[in-house]
Formats: sequence, C-alpha cells, structure tokens
Amino acid sequence: MAKLKIAKYWADGCGGCDVSLLDTDAKILEVAAIADIVFWPIAVDGKYSDLEAAKPGEIDITFFNGAIHTAEHEHIAQLMREKSKIMVAYGSCACMGGIPSLANTTDRESIFETVYHLAPSNDNPRGVEPQTRTKVPEGVLSLPMLYERVKRLDECVEVDYYLPGCPPFYKRVADVIDVIASGKLPPKGSVVGAKDKALCEECPRERHEKKVKEFKRPQFAQDDGKTCLLEQGIVCVGVATRGGCEARCINANMPCRGCYGLLPEAMDQGASALSAVASIIDSNDPKEIEKVVNQIADPLGTFYRFGLPQQRVRI
Repeated sequence: MAKLKIAKYWADGCGGCDVSLLDTDAKILEVAAIADIVFWPIAVDGKYSDLEAAKPGEIDITFFNGAIHTAEHEHIAQLMREKSKIMVAYGSCACMGGIPSLANTTDRESIFETVYHLAPSNDNPRGVEPQTRTKVPEGVLSLPMLYERVKRLDECVEVDYYLPGCPPFYKRVADVIDVIASGKLPPKGSVVGAKDKALCEECPRERHEKKVKEFKRPQFAQDDGKTCLLEQGIVCVGVATRGGCEARCINANMPCRGCYGLLPEAMDQGASALSAVASIIDSNDPKEIEKVVNQIADPLGTFYRFGLPQQRVRI
C-alpha cells in the first residue's frame, strides 16, 4: 500500500506545535512507517515551488498550525487546502486564533508604533517600518502584508478536523496518529484529540462549595496543593474548557488557561468562564462585588486568551 503524503505548516504561532509532533518520541517512527512528509518548512527541506507544483489533492493530510495574520499565511493556507484531501487545524492558534489574536484589541498602525518606535529596546532613529515592497540596488524586496485582524484558519479555508491545545498534548497527538493509521477518520468538522467534557472532570484536585471573597494571581497565592484552584481564589478557566490534556498545567500548580477551547454546548468560552467565576463571589453587596471583580488582572487576556476571534461578549 502506498504511503500517505503528509504536510505541515507554521503560520502565526510560536513553534510549539511543531515541537509537539516531535514530542511523540518513538511514535514519530510510526508516522515515518505509514507516511512521507512532503512539506514541513521547519523540519525538512522544501520550497513553496514544490507545493505549487503538486497536483490538487495530491497531499493526503495537512496539519496547519498558527493563526492567519499575513497575506502569506492566507495564500499558503489556500494553496495547501487545494493540494490536500484533509486539512487539520493543529493547535489553538489555527483552531481559535490563539494568543496572536489578542492583537485584535488594537490595529496594525498601533502595533507598528509600539514595536518599531516605542519599544525601549529599539534603536531606530530613522523611524523605519517594514514595507511590502522596497527597492534596493539588486532589485525589489517584498514582505507579506500584515492584516488588520488575526483570523482562525477556518475563516480562510474549509477545515476538516480541529486538534486544539497550546500545544496539543503529545499523547493526544499520538492518538490522532493511530486514528490516521487505521483509516477510520471521524466525521468531518470533529474536534479530535480532546474530550467533550470540561477539564474539571479530569482535574485531580478536591472540589467543595466554591465561595470566594478575593481573587489572587498565582504568584501571590499560597496554594495548598490539593484544593480546586478556583476555590482558592485563583482564576482557572478549566470549568469552561475541554479536557484531554490530563490537567498538565494544574498538575504543575498553575491554573488552566483555556487552550483546549470551548465545550461543545457553549457558544462563548470566555463568557462561560466569566459566568462561572462571577457565580462564586461570596457577597451580595454591589460595591464589594465590584471590588472583588477588579482584582482579576487582564480580564480579556484571562477569559479570551486563546479564542478572541470567537468572542461574542464585549468586555
């Protein structure tokens, strides 16, 4: 039987998703046994021209990680969609927008102003900014246009499967490899490598009645190591997040950040998490409630750290 042809691409992201595939250790050898990697810029030699030369549908499966933030990202996403039978949104950035999508709270001009003019580490007396086209003696150099808004992969192309996580947990990646090897793929549009129940269902910590009078940032809290973090006043969004990661952050005494995305029945992950947090404030006094709520640092980055493009509630 002919080997599968697999491709992987890295758009606007940190590179952790590429590492997560390698973190499967010996499992990666099973990938080599059933598939040939035909395009993966970070790991194997290949050019865009190779991708362009491929026939439509020639690639069996593409794992696309990273959000869409530039014209190049969108162009390659469309090209890989054309050349691939199956497109997998790999990781939180591709699935939901991820941390790069927090840029959607501002605009391109403000981002350039901060990065190229106001950053204290800059040495840019001429005020130079990136240009899409720059003439030099050797010819014209080009850079892709930075979009005003960061987008999920499925806002640009049709996505067949979603594998969330920042990055996806290596055990779940291995599970997905097994499914691919078996040829028994789930229905299109499925979230793979994650559970349909909240992370709380796999959290090992003890849970009691949740009533808090203050919220604390993890670095300023005295965690007892066994009680639900939310009960201790440490904002944890596991209650509104899919399980599947085996509570790795919580097992490291850090709260869930929400990287596995919203639950199947939820419309807005941040709103669900915010509602859960609001419900445990132990007070009926509006002024005291406001004081407690104001203790939550960076509400937007806390409740919408990974899914801002999916946001339905304005904060």
